[in-house]
Amino acid sequence: MDAKDISKKDQIILQQLEVIRTMTEQNLSRMGSDFWGVPAQSGNPPAAGKKPGERAPEKPTDKGPVVSAGGNHTQVPKAEEVSLPEKIEDLQKELDGYIGLAAVKKEVKNLINMVTVYKLRRDNDLPTTDLSLHMVFSGNPGTGKTTIARIMARIYHSLGILSKGQMVEVDRSGLVAGYVGQTAIKTAKVIESALGGVLFIDEAYALNGKAENDFGQEAIDTILKAMEDHRDDLVVIVAGYDGLMDDFIHSNPGLESRFNRFLHFEDYTMDEMMQIFEMQCKKGCYTLENQAAEMVRDFIREENTNSISFGNARGVRNIFEQILIHQANRLAGLETVTREDLMKITPTDVLMARGMEEGTTPLPYGDAKAQTE
Repeated sequence: MDAKDISKKDQIILQQLEVIRTMTEQNLSRMGSDFWGVPAQSGNPPAAGKKPGERAPEKPTDKGPVVSAGGNHTQVPKAEEVSLPEKIEDLQKELDGYIGLAAVKKEVKNLINMVTVYKLRRDNDLPTTDLSLHMVFSGNPGTGKTTIARIMARIYHSLGILSKGQMVEVDRSGLVAGYVGQTAIKTAKVIESALGGVLFIDEAYALNGKAENDFGQEAIDTILKAMEDHRDDLVVIVAGYDGLMDDFIHSNPGLESRFNRFLHFEDYTMDEMMQIFEMQCKKGCYTLENQAAEMVRDFIREENTNSISFGNARGVRNIFEQILIHQANRLAGLETVTREDLMKITPTDVLMARGMEEGTTPLPYGDAKAQTE
């Protein structure tokens, strides 16, 4: 094998690893369209002439910004980052494009209708009741809670309820400090960055600490006050596991009085997880060879013995990335690699990702399970 062939294979490996690296480095909260099925803006393959290892330029987007507030600092959105309101029809179409989430979609549409009528009554000088838009999201990891929180910020912005429509995502570490008095300051800074948008608190029950010197309650009190002071331009969404979220909300009368909208996110079905995998393939310009699709289904079913540890859509992403790694290894061993080769996922790629030797014929899931019982 001459130096030219080696160089060519190095380029192939770099190209494949770049695809994997790009997917891996992105925060899941910013990848809802990849996992829940929103059609890509363009089905075109990557631009020609892109060098291996070189990132493609970022595409402009009209989606509201997402700010991650954690650790000891908070990023505050700049004025130019705030997007113009989107058309509510476009947002509803995007919502409908998400895979699964049937019950959640229904509740969100009900909320859109209610807010729309509320605004019409107000515009026509008719009396309106107090409208609480704060929400509790409950469900296992990877079921779309962050994705729906993000689109809710954009929907409220579109309807004129929120002035900016950004989402600030935070957890306990971004709100609670280690000394008396510091937590209120830290939490207030996060709230300031969220004004005009949605404050999304993941695993919110972690604020309800039981230790004697825990300052989580200070953060809760600061948030409750802000919800009252800024009720016309701030929405708070708290999220976490089933059961724990109920306990958290009912642990404090202030929380109970402000959070009266509950959305439960069901685990994805096997068919829905396959749709998520196939959407990943479509967006990445990959095709599954004959038998590979059923092998992927068995792989997901085999790994998904516990929906919490597997992570629903997150688990599907991990499987997709594992398969791409083994596809890259296979391509590196070929003398010549065509464009079609780069797009093809074979049964061998899936087998190797599952830790099986090439040439192995895996038993159907039901037969394999019976052998272990």
